[in-house]
Amino acid sequence: MGALILWGCGGGGGGGGGGLPIAALATTPTPTATGSEEIVASSSMAGRCAAPRQGINPDTGVAFPDVPGTTSDEKRWLRGWTDETYLWYDEVPRGLVAANYVTPIDYFAVLKTSAITPSGRPKDRFHFTYDTAAYRQLASTGEATASYGMEMAFLNAVPPRDVRVALADPGSAVASAGIGRGARVLEVDGVDVVNGSDVATLNAALQPVAAGERHLFKVARPDGSTVTASLVAAGARSMPTVRARTIEVGGSNVGYLLFNDHNEAAEAQLVAAFDQFKADAVSDLVVDLRYNGGGLLSIASQLAYMVATPAATQDTAFELLQFNVKNPFKLSEDQIRVPFYGTTRGYSTTPGQPLPQLGLSRVTMLTGPDTCSASESIINALRGVGVSVNLVGGTTCGKPYGYFPQDNCGTTYFTVQFKGVNQQGFGDYSDGFAPHCAVADDFTRDLGDPAEGRLAAALTMLQGGACPVVAKAGIQLEKPGNGAMPTLWRAPIRENRVIDTLKR
Repeated sequence: MGALILWGCGGGGGGGGGGLPIAALATTPTPTATGSEEIVASSSMAGRCAAPRQGINPDTGVAFPDVPGTTSDEKRWLRGWTDETYLWYDEVPRGLVAANYVTPIDYFAVLKTSAITPSGRPKDRFHFTYDTAAYRQLASTGEATASYGMEMAFLNAVPPRDVRVALADPGSAVASAGIGRGARVLEVDGVDVVNGSDVATLNAALQPVAAGERHLFKVARPDGSTVTASLVAAGARSMPTVRARTIEVGGSNVGYLLFNDHNEAAEAQLVAAFDQFKADAVSDLVVDLRYNGGGLLSIASQLAYMVATPAATQDTAFELLQFNVKNPFKLSEDQIRVPFYGTTRGYSTTPGQPLPQLGLSRVTMLTGPDTCSASESIINALRGVGVSVNLVGGTTCGKPYGYFPQDNCGTTYFTVQFKGVNQQGFGDYSDGFAPHCAVADDFTRDLGDPAEGRLAAALTMLQGGACPVVAKAGIQLEKPGNGAMPTLWRAPIRENRVIDTLKR
């Protein structure tokens, strides 16, 4: 996607899925307030393109709607579309001069509120764009980025950098090389990751863009040993979405569910996991969402349904969508209501099959700054129907918002268009959900190991024990009040609420 994931000595990062190219940090002009420009209906400017596309739109099967136009036309469309659909349309600076911005994408970057949250973060840190063809590929095939079969956590993206393996697919190239969770990346392609200045080489290796790319990694395992391996990126993301196990604790069975992505494959995996939990007669459940950035909202709804009691989920809303006062998409009350889905949707299962339900009145969730969007909806929705949700780990990312992607002239724009609220009308968590028990992310043990820091704390508390006061040495803990800075690099689309319009 062109985004750097490491910075030089003066860099920094923020929410929304990764860093910015160094050259981009100072390219956006300062807004100039010289009087308001006329805002026209977006429909009058739609498809008027400086570089019209030719041929057939694969989404519609008919010719692209583009006609010859100018970049000014594209900017006027953006201004109208923002005024019509943006959740905070009335907070967009009125003095912006479109001509001061070289491209429509530059202009789009400032067409948003400048308000900040109580913690001091921008209220809207979720604006982004995609090349439409690239987004179409992403939407149809899933994770488009080439992968070594691992997720990396960037605990410090500036020197001295600290890059760890957070997740490793058991069947991947990294696993075959003996590299697993907690390994610290020391060198890539001969460049020092910790203090090296060749940022371009580091990013090229850490963020491969094409299948078949080969890069040389030197890593230190948690036990202190080092390994050097030549890793080849594969074209398909193969990380498991769900892992489940039952743990015997004090004479009772506790279910542990590692849930990493609200994608289509998750549906069948979640059903199998909850069938297993029911067969094992679990009395409590720990859901590990620490690395789950979101995805399909209906998958989140299904998971929440399978946790809760029938009484809690019958005739109640999982989430209600709130738009601006213009109701720009003209949705009815029924259309803005996402229910607790009690049957399969047909993503990776036969549609219409009843879902298993544990009937729990409480659940524990392991969270951190990478717990985002649809994952936060699960927390908020269950609390909205009276289920006690206890959080162990770190503060979540704080994204109660979503959007309907919109293409114009070959660029797909994502601007915040709705907020999700629960049955009780609550959705004000732009600074994230704080944990009841702050526990470090323990990179010394595998996820699902009962001795891993966050899971161990959850199991202790389920037996009536107290939250641990001191984190283990060498384990990363997000600083209180840090605004839930993400540690995993992810494309922005993976920190999202995806509304399933076709299956609603």
